[in-house]
Amino acid sequence: MQMSFRWYGEGDPISLTDIKQIPNMTGIVTAIYDIPAGEVWPVERIKELKKAVEKEGMEIAIIESVPVHEDIKMGAAKRDHWIANYQQTIRNLASVGINRICYNFMPVFDWTRTSLSAPLSDGSNSLAYDEKVAGNIDPLSGELVLPGWDLSYQIDDLRRIMDIYKDMPEQQLFDNLIYFLEKIIPVADEEKVYMAIHPDDPPWSIFGLPRVVINKDSIAKIISSVDSKYNGITFCTGSYGADRNNELCEMIEAAKGRIHFVHARNIKWTGEKSFQETSHLSRDGSLDMVAILKKLVEVSFDGPIRPDHGRMIWGEKGRPGYGLYDRALGATYLNGILDTIYHHTEEGVES
Repeated sequence: MQMSFRWYGEGDPISLTDIKQIPNMTGIVTAIYDIPAGEVWPVERIKELKKAVEKEGMEIAIIESVPVHEDIKMGAAKRDHWIANYQQTIRNLASVGINRICYNFMPVFDWTRTSLSAPLSDGSNSLAYDEKVAGNIDPLSGELVLPGWDLSYQIDDLRRIMDIYKDMPEQQLFDNLIYFLEKIIPVADEEKVYMAIHPDDPPWSIFGLPRVVINKDSIAKIISSVDSKYNGITFCTGSYGADRNNELCEMIEAAKGRIHFVHARNIKWTGEKSFQETSHLSRDGSLDMVAILKKLVEVSFDGPIRPDHGRMIWGEKGRPGYGLYDRALGATYLNGILDTIYHHTEEGVES
């Protein structure tokens, strides 16, 4: 596996110099964040990003993410135009040697939390989701805004889009996803680019919006509907693990060979559909990180893995979930588990 770290570009308060000091850190997970969803990423901009990372002695492990235009998700009249642009972005990334892309198919909103700084008993704070609080939030009021959300919509546009989704059966959203994959995966095949769909976060309906990347069954349908090794998934332990019905090791087994990226983080269940993010340590949360990593090694996953959302510790201020200190601790914890697994594998598997 390649240890990697999310970097939000030159405007990120965490520098590449900071990141490369984390032991065994060789991969950067990044994107071009100022290009609107649906627009083609110019080759020159991609080269600039790649050069900045390589100047610090690391490499771009995967692009996270190339956003999918809302018209594609809704199956709107202009979707083929936006899909053609997406195809070209895949080609442009491949032309400079970038061969992995993470993306999601979540309607309107990206990941959702109801608190960005919920306190933990050790004095740190972290992201949390409370089902009761979420049920009382009106997403059209502007009272909930999270990092990474597309805020370009005017309120009338947002209301119109949400009305469309609220009348859309989950099967229709899934069909729109497959339509998209049937168009882009042949290009990914040609360019040898691994496409890794991120699960819905959390993996259940919020604000009345449909969700279709939520469990083992949905993974199986996605990878079998467009059968190519380049059509795969991002295995996010915290997203899938938020649903206590998801058996993560079984899901890894079901998706073996098609896991192209891993987000590793732990969460603590605090209700049927409520949770708080914790340190990566297994005993601090509800997920067995050791068993998860063992299973990933067992199925021969050898792609990039990154410590996902971290707590805010030691007084650090910054983008919620994306501080330096706890994610660096997370990477070190993951390194320790992997070193132990690799060194005790009879077959002599090496990282």
